Amino acid sequence: MARPRLLSPHLQVYRLQLTSMMSITHRATGVALTTGTVVFAAWLVAVALGGETYMMAAAIAAHPLGQFVLFGYSAALIYHALNGVRHLSWDLGYGLTIPEVHRSGHFVLFFTFLLTACLWLVILI
Repeated sequence: MARPRLLSPHLQVYRLQLTSMMSITHRATGVALTTGTVVFAAWLVAVALGGETYMMAAAIAAHPLGQFVLFGYSAALIYHALNGVRHLSWDLGYGLTIPEVHRSGHFVLFFTFLLTACLWLVILI
């Protein structure tokens, strides 16, 4: 009787790593930024169409859900930019050891939260 084949690691066995989660998040923020840029272009069209259309767009942006979307867009933009610089440094051959990769990952996460919080503190004050 043949032995059953071993299954490849799955979510019950495999523990997600910082690097894989940041890679997935980088791709997701790229998609979110594409969508957000389309919304931003629609806002620019509303500005060009005149006061009434702009007021409707401003009311949507001022709504709590609109503020939440703007917050998410800004956090995604900051994360994607910082992580992009991280990837650029890798392309140049810097920070490729495992400890440096983890350190730069924590750096990106910390400064994403810090810069997003500072941006929104400035906006709300």
